[in-house]
Amino acid sequence: MTKQIAVRLPEELADFIDSEVGEGRAASRATIVIRALERERRRARAARDVAILVASGPHPDWGGLAEYAARHVLSVE
Repeated sequence: MTKQIAVRLPEELADFIDSEVGEGRAASRATIVIRALERERRRARAARDVAILVASGPHPDWGGLAEYAARHVLSVE
């Protein structure tokens, strides 16, 4: 489900969006806005996670995890 909203942007941002679409780096204006908002949501979640980790203090397993990761090649495939 999607919801249509109207957003006012500074002219330079609107021009940037149009150039991204015009040069084929995005399918539409909406694609650019969605990407930016998803990135911002991930950033906000990461900041929240960091705050939780800072508040909870170090975990005894973290040192071992860091040592293990430093000795092994980790694959993300």
